[in-house]
Amino acid sequence: MTDGQNTCRLETLVKMDERGQIVLPKELRRRFGVEPGGRIAICSCECNGEVSCLVLMRANRLDPMVHGLLGPVMHEVV
Repeated sequence: MTDGQNTCRLETLVKMDERGQIVLPKELRRRFGVEPGGRIAICSCECNGEVSCLVLMRANRLDPMVHGLLGPVMHEVV
């Protein structure tokens, strides 16, 4: 999917181990800007009641987005 400068592409395939853990390849972690100990938010998308997509997002990018979405609502409530 391409929209101007925004792109969505398959980055890599990873294998889940027996404990349910995956490893993000070093190059992807570098491009993603996440360091050891960094926090990543996982968002899911459902289609017909079944999770069809997982999205990884740096947790520090999530805060402004949530604040932007919920901030106006909270001002109306308070």
